[in-house]
Amino acid sequence: MSRRHSAEKREINPDPKFGDVVVSKFMNNIMRDGMKSVAESIVYGAFEIIEKKTRQDPLAIFHGALENVAPQIEVRSRRVGGATYQVPVEVRTERRQALAIRWLLTSSRGRNEKTMTERLSAELLDASNNRGNAVKKREDTHRMAEANRAFSHYRW
Repeated sequence: MSRRHSAEKREINPDPKFGDVVVSKFMNNIMRDGMKSVAESIVYGAFEIIEKKTRQDPLAIFHGALENVAPQIEVRSRRVGGATYQVPVEVRTERRQALAIRWLLTSSRGRNEKTMTERLSAELLDASNNRGNAVKKREDTHRMAEANRAFSHYRW
């Protein structure tokens, strides 16, 4: 990692159907081997399933799920003397979003439904209702930070 200057952020174009940058980032994270059209079909298919099941705006459910999964606080390792402490720190907004997207995708990939669109739609619905593995991951992260609150004075 270069110490001279930080990497400049790339401009991400909004997705074609909803015009939302976050959905576009989500698609880019789903995408494997540059197969953008496959990623688009997975996300839009999951949104259609959500719309059929709930009769609500799938974009609102998606954003609600992301908000429910995004962590407020996390622990980071800090070496003081000879010991390494898990110090709780607040999460920056960009990292919150990136963690939420990553956790949603890993938990949806680990589900038992047949296709990725079904897995993704089920995980998004669970996350929007504060259930599922992605929400559990956020709660575990918060619990870890709460347990290590005694080391918060080592924050840098």
